[in-house]
Amino acid sequence: MTLISNLVFLASIFLFNITNLPFLTNAISSCNGGCNDLNDCYGQLICINGKCNDDPDIGTHICSGRKTINPPLAGGNCQSSGNLQCDGQSHPQYQCSPRVSSSTQALLTWNDFSEGGSGGGPSECYGKYQNNNENIVALSTGWYKGGSRCGQMVRITARNGRSVTAKVVDECDSVNGCDEEHAWQPPCRNNIVDGSVAVWNALGLNTDDGVVPVTWSIA
Repeated sequence: MTLISNLVFLASIFLFNITNLPFLTNAISSCNGGCNDLNDCYGQLICINGKCNDDPDIGTHICSGRKTINPPLAGGNCQSSGNLQCDGQSHPQYQCSPRVSSSTQALLTWNDFSEGGSGGGPSECYGKYQNNNENIVALSTGWYKGGSRCGQMVRITARNGRSVTAKVVDECDSVNGCDEEHAWQPPCRNNIVDGSVAVWNALGLNTDDGVVPVTWSIA
């Protein structure tokens, strides 16, 4: 073989070995690395729409030098409109959400819609507290659309294949927070479907998991 042929041959062997090393293909992902679930990302990073990024709720600043990472979301760019400072942390604020499709990627969280519950004040749609035994949800500010989705039915589908329809009764505020009205919680992420315990039960999910990837659409 010529020198060039030898180099090409050695390079092809090297590339084959690298791409077939299991510890590389199964490695925990860092910033912007691919992921399938919340456990695939390194440390305090979170998996959103297949990419590992800083977790806005925790306030990590691991990825690049930006103040807060706005993870890539389905349906185009939705940039933070600012940051809310509370409890010594900076929380991104959003007036927009990803574009709604027939299978909109989202994060399902759990909310107590009753008086004195974790949801804070009464529902934005009806001005009163709601029954947690009903299939009801709050949507991030952009998806809530100023209340125009109040009373609409949405279909939520979990990765286990189970789905449920639920009624929109409230806003998961992506702009305001850290006050009594919001039960002292920071602003919601811009891709949240905040469901009652009835929604979680219908999907066969455990509220102890806290945050679960789902998809949703208008029913």
